[in-house]
Amino acid sequence: MPFNHVSTELRIFSARDCLSRLDRELARLGCSRAVIFCGRTMSTSPLIDMVRDGMGDRFAGTFAGVKAHSPVPAVAEGARFLRDQNADAVVAVGGGSAVVCARASTIFLAEGEDLSKIATFRDNAGKMLSPRLSAAKLPQLIVPTTPNTAVVKAGTAVFDPVDARRYALFDPKTRAGAVFVQPDLIASAPADLVLTASLDTLSLAIDGLISRTGDPVADALLIHAIRLLVNGLPRLATGDTTDLREELTMAALLCGRGTDHTGAGVTTVLGHAIGANHHVENGTVKAVLLPHTMRFNAGHNEKGFANLALALGVDAPDDIAPALEAFNRRMNLPHTLGALDIPEDALAEIAERSMLDWFLTGNPRKVTNPEDLVALMRAAL
Repeated sequence: MPFNHVSTELRIFSARDCLSRLDRELARLGCSRAVIFCGRTMSTSPLIDMVRDGMGDRFAGTFAGVKAHSPVPAVAEGARFLRDQNADAVVAVGGGSAVVCARASTIFLAEGEDLSKIATFRDNAGKMLSPRLSAAKLPQLIVPTTPNTAVVKAGTAVFDPVDARRYALFDPKTRAGAVFVQPDLIASAPADLVLTASLDTLSLAIDGLISRTGDPVADALLIHAIRLLVNGLPRLATGDTTDLREELTMAALLCGRGTDHTGAGVTTVLGHAIGANHHVENGTVKAVLLPHTMRFNAGHNEKGFANLALALGVDAPDDIAPALEAFNRRMNLPHTLGALDIPEDALAEIAERSMLDWFLTGNPRKVTNPEDLVALMRAAL
């Protein structure tokens, strides 16, 4: 089978003393004024001192204005902080919001803040296009606290509260130069954030495995990520250990790398549209939707569904949706969108927003009509 699998450099340091390598990695990248991006809580935690100490004399300041879903005003504020500090690198410390806000702020800094010029758009023929963002970007180093796939991605999304839309920004130059998985930082996040981030990873891995594109290497990464997640997530309630959190973090890194080659699909798209506008964690929304999106996509990409059955340990593709429903019950997760206070009269608007999401192009069943998405969500009510 013909395919291309071109992997970019990825440097991962996982050890209790790995932050001592921050100074060395910044030096390797030729950086001397690195700014930390994090949330308010992390900015006052003693753990942030470990990161600053690891940076040595290359620490230039802390931006603590990270917000959930990376709203445009917070991203613009981050860009101004980078400019004011004359920064030449970014160290994101935290979950997906910190990672995405740091990347988006470097894009705003280099390319400007006009989303009409830098964001992915749909042309007159209905094709999704990403503008070429050619300006140089500040190097990104990441110290995650939750198992999130954003750590190893090149895509970034910001939420504009003015029009309640999510805008995608794609720039391979914003990939992480190095990732530091430090046990104390991984253990610091609240358990509910670890759960929702890992559920988000699971849905993305599943979307990626059944997407229209892929290759044997990407499939292998995603199959193993799904195995780690379905075996590890139920243990959070009874044995939430640092070792388990590190395992879930490795699953997120595998998923992030794999979906760089496969894209995603309708579960991811609807989760984005609902989560940002209805103040629900993306991972929880996607877990509710997954059995329904599997039925929606049934009969498309037989190979992808066969690989997913293998990853979930079920006998046949027809067993996938029931297995995911059983998994949700085992995890004591909500079963319906109604339980998440998503009203039926919001479905049409959610579907219209979803039609603008880049990830829809990877769904195995082609979606050209928002009514198809409304019907899918109505089945989940």
